[in-house]
Amino acid sequence: MQKILLINGHQPFPSSSGKLNEAFVSRAHQFFQAQNKDVRRVNTSQAWDIEEEVKNQQWADFILVQFPLNSMGMPWPLKRYFDEVYTAGMDGRLAKGDGRSRKDASKQYGSGGLMQDTSYMLSVTLNAPLTAFSDPNQSLFAGRSLDELLAPVHINFAFFGMTAKPSFAAYDVNKGPQIETDFKRFQIQLEDLLT
Repeated sequence: MQKILLINGHQPFPSSSGKLNEAFVSRAHQFFQAQNKDVRRVNTSQAWDIEEEVKNQQWADFILVQFPLNSMGMPWPLKRYFDEVYTAGMDGRLAKGDGRSRKDASKQYGSGGLMQDTSYMLSVTLNAPLTAFSDPNQSLFAGRSLDELLAPVHINFAFFGMTAKPSFAAYDVNKGPQIETDFKRFQIQLEDLLT
């Protein structure tokens, strides 16, 4: 893990400027730089170039995606980033189609990814408390974990051949924030990536 791509996927709203997500990205940037890693950053709510981002995806051997849970998924600028960058990379730079061909349709769908040397980590901020997840008595998520909720994101990365590292979450950031504790947990998780 030498080449780190940090993606800030926050969508600014009048009630949320994105300071917390930016703080996590900045902490990750500082951490990896202190470890003599090569770090690049992109903020999906600002201007970015599709071709440059395809190159960034090819370059990286670790991608950290930081975003708030919006409408039970990614904010739309982050979704747009993945849609546009990964669609452009389907030309053989990030994936060779879906892995199947007309000559051999027996190959598994989703086996065409070319990013097997890349791992990723999802880091999410959310209003929901930890107790809302993995508990069958909770009516909304009905026992589902955060990673089950984020399954489409994980599946998208798997399509391109990437390997998941454990996800990180800062829960209950609006009604019961534990920001300093979250920062400490985040630091420990980043350190664990290098062991």
